[in-house]
Amino acid sequence: MTRWPATRAALRSAVAARITPGAAATIVQSVEGATHLYEGCLSYAHDAPTVDARTVYDLASLTKVLVTTTLMADLVMRSHADLDEPVHTRLPIWRTGPLALVTPRHLLTHAAGLPAHLPLYRTCSGRDAFMRAIDALTPSAPPDTVSVYSDLGFIVLGLLIERLTGHTLGEAYRRWLTAASLGHSALSFRPDASLRAHIAPTGWDPWRQRLLVGEVHDENAWALGGEAGHAGLFGTADGVGAVAQWWLQRVSNDEASRAWTVPCRVPGSSRALGWDTMRPTSSCGPHFSTSSFGHTGFTGTSLWIDPVRQTAVVLLTNRVHPSRAGDRMQPFRRRLHNAVAYDVRWS
Repeated sequence: MTRWPATRAALRSAVAARITPGAAATIVQSVEGATHLYEGCLSYAHDAPTVDARTVYDLASLTKVLVTTTLMADLVMRSHADLDEPVHTRLPIWRTGPLALVTPRHLLTHAAGLPAHLPLYRTCSGRDAFMRAIDALTPSAPPDTVSVYSDLGFIVLGLLIERLTGHTLGEAYRRWLTAASLGHSALSFRPDASLRAHIAPTGWDPWRQRLLVGEVHDENAWALGGEAGHAGLFGTADGVGAVAQWWLQRVSNDEASRAWTVPCRVPGSSRALGWDTMRPTSSCGPHFSTSSFGHTGFTGTSLWIDPVRQTAVVLLTNRVHPSRAGDRMQPFRRRLHNAVAYDVRWS
């Protein structure tokens, strides 16, 4: 009998319905190990390669948890960073005014009062220009009063990590992967040109006037050189699964790590430190435990980790190919996770 029948069927149905040209899923179980499932092709071209273990996806906002949250957690655990120290003590921004009290904790929980999004790429290029533009922002609310999902806060966190480590964000992450014995994990910013044949294309970008292959889909991340705290990471499903397993083990065995997955106290927010947490409407569906934590990415990616079930589910797609118009991804994410729950007899 074929294992994971419902999960395989869910992946096939998404490709058949043209929600995405292809998909890769990795299910990590602490007892059973990792299972890898692939469906479809890298694009809709008639000669497009099929998705396999080598397929690299633009991970979009999974960068926020795989890179930025992970590096901040590591820095805090090694006493190299303080979540409650005002950002301006380390970076030349917000030294006066209403954002002077903003801390990394506020940024990680999306509770700094920053706007959800600004197209800074239209007028800014490089870290210094972004820093000046962010320094001039006017908050929409005082810190810790409302949670508004904001890329801008994670851009700042990426800059903060660079200041704290003395390395570029990509180099800091490469060093962390090596220290965590995950150097094999095929995760990186700006993937090497030699991987191009294995990179799933995202969409046609009218601003850059080209189809993006191995070039970050997010424009603000592109204007920051392809390495940013909110987006820019590329990788395989197995690579994401390796970091998911690291978090699963840490949260299961270490109280300090577990604190990163507890919802913050901001009214009405499901946000933890970097991570989102399980709610009835979450993309992991209703069968994951209430202790679950995860994140999604605009290009069609997601990661959910359930420490009670001792399971993590990685889903990578390029649903923005060939265009970002329309989005049937959220219902599919829930179907996929429901199928996993069925196959492992949670439901």
